[in-house]
Amino acid sequence: MIAQLVEQIREKNAPVVVGLDPQLGFLPGHLLDDALRHNAETPYGGDEMAGAAEAFFRFNKEIVDAVADLVPAVKPQVAMYEQLGIPGMIAYWRTVRYCQEKGLIVIGDVKRGDIGSTSEAYARAHLGSVSIRGVREQAFGEDFATVNPYLGTDGIKPFIDVCNQEDKGIFVLVKTSNPSSGEFQDILTEDGRHMYEIVGEKVREWGEASMDGEYSNVGAVVGATYPEQAKTLRALMPHTFILAPGYGAQGATADDLAGFFHEDGTGAIVNSSRGIIAAYRKDKYAKFGEEGFAEAARAATIDMIEDLRRALGTK
Repeated sequence: MIAQLVEQIREKNAPVVVGLDPQLGFLPGHLLDDALRHNAETPYGGDEMAGAAEAFFRFNKEIVDAVADLVPAVKPQVAMYEQLGIPGMIAYWRTVRYCQEKGLIVIGDVKRGDIGSTSEAYARAHLGSVSIRGVREQAFGEDFATVNPYLGTDGIKPFIDVCNQEDKGIFVLVKTSNPSSGEFQDILTEDGRHMYEIVGEKVREWGEASMDGEYSNVGAVVGATYPEQAKTLRALMPHTFILAPGYGAQGATADDLAGFFHEDGTGAIVNSSRGIIAAYRKDKYAKFGEEGFAEAARAATIDMIEDLRRALGTK
């Protein structure tokens, strides 16, 4: 699966993934009103959560229609949908399916992590399939999933097994973009290495069991807000593809990202969520207005792509 992502990045010359993280706080009012009104008119009407979930899907659909020709991948964050209960999870499922129909690779930002049969169940839910009386069925069917390594190999191996069976991939949390990530990830071990370096070494080791061309299906999440640590991890994990969140709204710039990539401009993909899907709320894109939120997202995506091409020298 990582080979497919690399190919699409090269074809579009855009190492960009759009985070589909809708929030009620920045959902266009007309979209929410219309979805709630439509839901009230259905046989199951009156459920506000179902109406909000419908609005989430419509919001995503318009964003995806506006950017699908520009980027190789999207990354829906499952928590945004889970807060709306079962209707929200249906909206998540519909979002995954619609994005794949548009030819986009879907990275499910689910951050799952457990052991044994539980970890295997998570892997099958998001990347694999379940056999029901001999018939195999998919639940969510993302192409990649984010995974928490805190439980060690017992938690990761079931995901790698499913990746190898289904040609899917994972991104393991190594050095995350949030300010307090250092409370654990930056701890120094007795031999003077940081904890994130130890995790990076394990990711490299795990990745050897699932190579797909020049990179492994076992990737790493490294926050764009930590460029110096990224340089260390890039050298430590030469065949590991990096998912870099934190560009834009979290403060990282394109110039911070050079160390995430190899000299040929490959090896990483950069995420932006609010900076793109809520772009219409920024002064720079205010001319599009609330009704033109999707056009604003497209303009913000183009600006991000050009910014990265400039920084990486790939124009």
